[in-house]
Amino acid sequence: MDLKYGKPHSLMGWADANRARLKPPVCNAAVFPDGDYIINMVGGPNTRTDFHDNPTEEIFYQIKGNCYLNVWDRGKFDRIDIREGEIFLMPAHLIHSPQRPEAGSLCLLIEKPRPLGHVDWLRWYCPKCAALTWEASKQLESLVEDLPKIYALFYATSEAERRCKTCGTVHPGKDYAAWHALRRASA
Repeated sequence: MDLKYGKPHSLMGWADANRARLKPPVCNAAVFPDGDYIINMVGGPNTRTDFHDNPTEEIFYQIKGNCYLNVWDRGKFDRIDIREGEIFLMPAHLIHSPQRPEAGSLCLLIEKPRPLGHVDWLRWYCPKCAALTWEASKQLESLVEDLPKIYALFYATSEAERRCKTCGTVHPGKDYAAWHALRRASA
């Protein structure tokens, strides 16, 4: 029998063997890199200040630990908790920021490849007034390779480029703790 992807194997064994690949900035590694689906394991800890607009649905299965999605919806921030053992089918275009603050947490993430012309957006919002500070789009080919390149572009911007045009607050870049401290202070 010729099985293109091999015989069934232990997902947790795969996670243990690939733990070193589950590191920031995305913490993703492809379980089956050449399949018809995007099947990634995502590790924690990982906290982000970007918000992702995916043109396709995403399936989150939180295997170990807990995570949450910061969500930008109808002009305000919200939060969706995904606890250990829970599964969540996220609709396309829900603008979200996955947060996995727990060390050792694991999430199985399944997505569809992006149809030609359907781009992913990464957006950074002002932590004080929630205005859009910076954004970039990309026809995504690889979560693991493409997203960090966009992060690097944003993190390389000057304070002037990260300054909110609405309220003047400077976005703290990748400093998640500073972003949330500013967010809490303005809530």
